[in-house]
Amino acid sequence: MEIFRDVNIDWIGKTKYFLAGSLLLLLIGGVSWYAKGGLRYGIDFKGGTIVNVRFAEPPKIDQIRAALAAQGLGSSVIQQVRDITSPDSHEVLINVEQHVEQKGSEEGSLDTAKNAILNALRATLPLPEPAKQDFNAINSAALADFLARRDPLLLGTTAGNRYVELARDIIEFRDTTHNGLLTRMDDLRSVNGVNEAVLATLRDTFTLGPYAIRNVEIVGPKVGQQLKRQALLATLYALGGMLIYIAFRFELVYGAAAVLAVFHDVLITLGFFSLFDYEISLTVIAALLTLVGYSMNDTIVIFDRMRENLRLMRREPMRVIANRSINQTLNRTILTSGLTFLTVLVLYLLGGEVLRSFSFALVVGIVVGTYSSVGIAAALVVGWANWRGQHALVGTGSASGGGRSRQRPAAEGRVATADRK
Repeated sequence: MEIFRDVNIDWIGKTKYFLAGSLLLLLIGGVSWYAKGGLRYGIDFKGGTIVNVRFAEPPKIDQIRAALAAQGLGSSVIQQVRDITSPDSHEVLINVEQHVEQKGSEEGSLDTAKNAILNALRATLPLPEPAKQDFNAINSAALADFLARRDPLLLGTTAGNRYVELARDIIEFRDTTHNGLLTRMDDLRSVNGVNEAVLATLRDTFTLGPYAIRNVEIVGPKVGQQLKRQALLATLYALGGMLIYIAFRFELVYGAAAVLAVFHDVLITLGFFSLFDYEISLTVIAALLTLVGYSMNDTIVIFDRMRENLRLMRREPMRVIANRSINQTLNRTILTSGLTFLTVLVLYLLGGEVLRSFSFALVVGIVVGTYSSVGIAAALVVGWANWRGQHALVGTGSASGGGRSRQRPAAEGRVATADRK
């Protein structure tokens, strides 16, 4: 499939515009990074507690923040979960960072933070009937034990297994159908095995709380620092391995240009993360490594075409060869990058809050990676060739990556032809 036919765009001639755009993006990201005191790391790297809470009504963020401050958690970050597929989810993420003075007793302090969050929520939104238990907070095992003791189905000695199954079905209905937050006890009539006797027993003991804890994540600071170091090493190892591969497959200048272009992509993507206040987590590191591989693959396609054209266009300057190579691979670049971009854009819009940072990194990275392959990597190779005073690079081997054979510059070839005459 061809979108463009006989393209003849002077990409190398626009290098100064590409460089100016890159410098502007890097400057904006750097200013944002400096103004905010660095990137915002998730608990994967800095340690802390994140509690995901779903409310029956739209949450009052100011009221929750005041309650957290009363528990000594005034520095907590409260983030509303925006989900295009469920705009009425009323979910928030409460992020409590591990404090420096608490790091001597990691497990105890993290547990304390979790309990403080729960106490703040109870103070802000008390149970409708304080004397009763919160049905939205009970688990399957506790519910099965309660039903077996009360035996509303009058099963006698055979009650155990039956109530285990019934409790599992009830909790699954609550967590799956109602996202962990039941607002009417009568809704349990939809569960197989729940009759009036079971409902009456549940009403006598339980009330329906105005919120439900959907998930709790706790990471110690030592583990976070180790993960941060490993993530940095993984990225550097990936770049180093690619540099060695491309230097062996092509020439060292190609490898250096490709790695610089990918490094440029990662820095700009991190700048966007700072600008839009997304946090860096392990899933984001996975996205950045995916971006490194994707951008590198796109660059290698252009470099491979440049290597083929070097043998076919020996008398042409490197600028012409680079432009021809980019134009010849432009259809492939647009198709692959365009389809991948549409896929990750849908993931960003519909993937939910959990995948938001991951998909944002890919959305930005694919655009920047494609742009750098066309406007940065090839321009670096041409700039190096011009600096060395060459019309074309020498020694690029066969198209299949075989041994290297040196090519003579065009002027030297003309002298040899005149001598033979």
